[in-house]
Amino acid sequence: MVVDALALAALGGWLYLALAHGGFWRTGPGLPDAREPDEWPEVVAVVPARDEAAVLPETLPTLLGQRYPGAFRVVLVDDGSTDGTAETAASLAGGDPALAIVPATERPPGWAGKVWAMSEGVRAAGHPDFILFTDADIAYAPGTVERLVRAAVAGRRDLLSQMATLSTRTGWERVIVPAFVYFFAQLYPFRRVGRDGARTAAAAGGCMLVRRAVLERAGGLARIRGALIDDVALGRLLKRAGGRCRLDLGRDVASRRPYPRLADLWTMIARSAYHQLRYSPVLLAGTVAGLLLLYAVPPAATVAGLAAGPSGPGAPALGAGALAWAVMAATYVPMLRFYGLSPARAPALPLVALLYAAMTLDSARRHRAGRGGAWKGRTLSAPDETLSAPNKSGAADAPPATLE
Repeated sequence: MVVDALALAALGGWLYLALAHGGFWRTGPGLPDAREPDEWPEVVAVVPARDEAAVLPETLPTLLGQRYPGAFRVVLVDDGSTDGTAETAASLAGGDPALAIVPATERPPGWAGKVWAMSEGVRAAGHPDFILFTDADIAYAPGTVERLVRAAVAGRRDLLSQMATLSTRTGWERVIVPAFVYFFAQLYPFRRVGRDGARTAAAAGGCMLVRRAVLERAGGLARIRGALIDDVALGRLLKRAGGRCRLDLGRDVASRRPYPRLADLWTMIARSAYHQLRYSPVLLAGTVAGLLLLYAVPPAATVAGLAAGPSGPGAPALGAGALAWAVMAATYVPMLRFYGLSPARAPALPLVALLYAAMTLDSARRHRAGRGGAWKGRTLSAPDETLSAPNKSGAADAPPATLE
């Protein structure tokens, strides 16, 4: 039967994912303990900010308050804000010389807005040993920059990135956010990102500590100037240049940006999912088919097997479908626990996956309607592929897109 074959295919997929896909489902220990370096390197944090006045009071003081033992400065790039972002930042700093506020100059053709703002920050930073690319909505626990540098120096990492803990205060955030991180880790297993010689490369844009010399050796941000998903592109660029990378999920950094409605989360994901698929209808069809096979088939086969008779002709579909569904749910439990949510939510993951499939299809629709990549008043059309880093990750391009 077709249902039996699909159920067996889904089970095979889940057995591979659970046992041989880089342990993607493990949330990991976070930043490792590391010894103090012989000499503390200079660090400059670069914060691209566009209309972020509302969130800065919750985040900028946590960055300026990092008692880092070495030289540490913050460059906030005001990227054409109209809400008083620069004035808010200056007021929060209270004259602290560690903060420099830089207005972004006019964006050249071919540059994505955020990457251009990052580039402006790099120019203003001078020549530090490390650049900490971070987002305006990210709050830092005390001592985080010190722990990042310790881990980067001791582990000889050229890119050390932490995925920020996202907000799960509202009902829809609790539904969508843990699955977003789970899907991201499935696409880019963190352990493979950190493995020398592995092709998988990625980063999380909220917190990326980068060795400046390696970034320059790789050709600088100009090499990824058209990238809408800048963090993954930067990870690929640095790893292709021989940089040693690490990506962790931890609680040292947290996003303070709320997504109270499903529409807010939907827009954040749909704006760049089709870009992640390189605007390819073939990849779009393959991605949706893959989501349906892995996430929709197991529960559907379970129900079909029960209906056909669990001790008769429905036994193969029931057995394979139920086992695949159980493996799927089991791999999701660690992420739910990381976010303090009940493991009882795990069996509902297929419904969330169907939402992601719909968001991906909507992303393609928006692109065809000329609204692809819309973010804070900007719309980015499909860039010239020569402007972006080639796809050398070794992982299939698929959602999720980056949340900002």
